[in-house]
Amino acid sequence: MTESQQLVNKLWNYCNILRDDGLSYGDYVEQLTYLLFLKMDDERTKAPYNKKSDIPKKYNWESLLSKEGSELEGHYIELLNELGKESGIIGVIFRKAQNKIQDPSKLRRLIVDLINKENWLNLEADVKGDAYEGLLEKNAADVKGGAGQYFTPRPLINAIVKVMKPEPGMKIHDPASGTGGFLLSTYNYIRDNYKLDRDQNLELKHDTFSGNDIVPMVARLCVMNLYLHGINGEDSPINLEDSLKKNPGAIYDMVLTNPPFGKKSSETIVTDEGETSKQSLTIIRDDFWTETSNKQLNFLQHVKSILKTTGKAGIVLPDNVLFEGGAGEIIRKKLMETCDLHTILRLPTGIFYAPGVKANVLFFDKREASQQAQTSKIWIYDLRTNKHFTLKENPLKESDLTEFIDCYNVENRHKRKESERFKCFNYEEILKRDKTNLDIFWLKDESLDDLDNLPDPNILANELTEELESALEDIREILVDLN
Repeated sequence: MTESQQLVNKLWNYCNILRDDGLSYGDYVEQLTYLLFLKMDDERTKAPYNKKSDIPKKYNWESLLSKEGSELEGHYIELLNELGKESGIIGVIFRKAQNKIQDPSKLRRLIVDLINKENWLNLEADVKGDAYEGLLEKNAADVKGGAGQYFTPRPLINAIVKVMKPEPGMKIHDPASGTGGFLLSTYNYIRDNYKLDRDQNLELKHDTFSGNDIVPMVARLCVMNLYLHGINGEDSPINLEDSLKKNPGAIYDMVLTNPPFGKKSSETIVTDEGETSKQSLTIIRDDFWTETSNKQLNFLQHVKSILKTTGKAGIVLPDNVLFEGGAGEIIRKKLMETCDLHTILRLPTGIFYAPGVKANVLFFDKREASQQAQTSKIWIYDLRTNKHFTLKENPLKESDLTEFIDCYNVENRHKRKESERFKCFNYEEILKRDKTNLDIFWLKDESLDDLDNLPDPNILANELTEELESALEDIREILVDLN
């Protein structure tokens, strides 16, 4: 068992004690995040680091060690509230933080016996970072917690990063950063594949990565995940904000992202009678090609907008982005005109924590403005048909993506060869398809002939719902045009 696995087990075993008090996995990981950050900040103020702390002395790690019982509980609650008002990385970590450990004796045991006994800065970044990643994965697998929607399978992330081939000196961004999987994998790839001098190392850790997330809990987990792996700067690399609200004005060399699933951008409206309803929010930005309330289509427009002229993107999107009419068709055409949409990876079902999700990875390079469309051909790799994955019994592995990586041909994309699962489609033939539909498949689905192995009814229901929502969206677009 590795050192990081031992650490995960040690931390996780204590979680099981707290579960008896009704604490969820997600709550536990959050409490660990607050306390680990305080402990590591305290270690930095001591030899050999002797760094100045930005945390007020009244609320530092030492202030927790000297208290117990109700005094500890009261002080911890006050500490969380006050640090949440701070700016920078402290503010992101502690924003809207709450104490979820109701028993002060168990809180003290967590502080004194579990966290204080370890010298966290002495641990290799890979050890403590991998341990935290392990906790995040366990948290994602907790069905009740619902954190799985923010966790992209790491084998998929690593495969995407390999074919994108990030380089030192790039500015790399994730507008829906989740728990930081894409940024972390990119960091590891650059560190492992290039010999970096001191200045390049500092730039990689402090001035390469950035991201946004709209959910405070997720943003803090991401910041802590990066922090434990040694990725940080004077300011937090992750901003707590909605990427779609406005044009950020910044542009990047590479954007890698998996926006949260769920089509509509909406807000909850509370009436005077106390009833709630969801109101659709159409994003209006002058840097977008068209207006739509479809969140994924807006993320696609956003990613294109924040790329440098030579920028590259890999984005995970649900099937409806490939076939939806109206705004969907406009966006697909504009994307192919302004960017080289060169590759689509059709993903299998059963690899995400959200059940029944059908998704793809779109790979495209932005180009300078031209009279001709920048896309000449699209290569599609089908990893879905006749592939069966589940989260527990048969999870997606790195080896399942080896053939795709080989077919992608990172070193010479223009010398690709077709195979049973990898086909090429010319731009002209795609334009002739109804609504410029990019949901293209050619392999025979053998499971349709096997009545004993039909998909779970919940999955079928989700697929049907998505199809109906897409059809309704088309009808709404037509009604808008008529009015």
